[in-house]
Amino acid sequence: MGKTSDLTAVQKTIIDTLHKEGKTQKVIAKEAGCSQSSVSKHINRQAKGRKKCGRKKCTSSRDNRTLQRIVTTNPFKNVGEIHKEWTAAGVSASRTTTRRLMKDMGFRCRIPCIKPLLNKKQHKKRLAWAKDKKDWTDAEWSKVMFSDESKFCISFGNQGPRVWRKSGEAQNPRCMRSSVKFPPSVMVWGAMSSAGVGPLCFLRSRVNAAVYQEVLEHFMLPAADQLYGDADFTFQQDLAPAHSAKTTSTWFKDHGIPVLDWPANSPDLNPIENLWGIVKRRMQYARPNNAEELKTTIRATWALITPEQCHRLIESMPRRITAVIEAKGAPTKY
Repeated sequence: MGKTSDLTAVQKTIIDTLHKEGKTQKVIAKEAGCSQSSVSKHINRQAKGRKKCGRKKCTSSRDNRTLQRIVTTNPFKNVGEIHKEWTAAGVSASRTTTRRLMKDMGFRCRIPCIKPLLNKKQHKKRLAWAKDKKDWTDAEWSKVMFSDESKFCISFGNQGPRVWRKSGEAQNPRCMRSSVKFPPSVMVWGAMSSAGVGPLCFLRSRVNAAVYQEVLEHFMLPAADQLYGDADFTFQQDLAPAHSAKTTSTWFKDHGIPVLDWPANSPDLNPIENLWGIVKRRMQYARPNNAEELKTTIRATWALITPEQCHRLIESMPRRITAVIEAKGAPTKY
């Protein structure tokens, strides 16, 4: 053995111990079972005051702290913008060095999580709602039919600007971007319960109260028959204008269907949001060429959702409510 890199941990321990005892390198080599040159090199490497080999770093600890402060303050900037700001502070480094140091600091370029934009009044209402529902059992939640609309695009690639963050910072408020309601375009309506999913409805026009009531008549009622039979259930919907219209409320009263009270801007409380996420992840490698092919793909993927998956999502409701209470009404990771 002529290389110190070939020495085992045991051999290195023996060499260090015998060297401290004042043994000669020849004796140490014999005891450790290696060459005398390996002993000599190992001892020299352990000598105090030896300078490190390799190229000298082009940035100081102060420069690195400046870079970390820039990334932490502006996590949505790209590498070029961060590099420009860093060099403007008097640091001489390449763009490659900037990226490498950011990686060494633990920053990774990720798609930001999205949270609803809530005001203080909505925080209070969410907290009050969660406290009111905190004692609901799984059996009570299983009687709720959850519904929602979701937008599907032919391309799933355009997900907006990315964010620089470290591991475990996905839910850090500074690493998230706020979402607001936007006019629906190509939308899909669906419903689920702990027993499974109902039929999908592809919305062809802007959803107003009249269109929504047609959806309820031709898709929600068949879904209720499929999932609940003759058993009673409660319907869940968000507070979109078409959902909260007076004529829609009258429709529910005329059909004898109770509606669950629901806080505004609370997709994190609705388990069907996770179901939409499952469908979209399964479709991420699909490449439909037109709207009809997209609809076919959505139907096929939706049909693969099992009752077990739905049941697990419904069982998460107590945990979602606890998370909202702990967050004092703020958006949660769900």
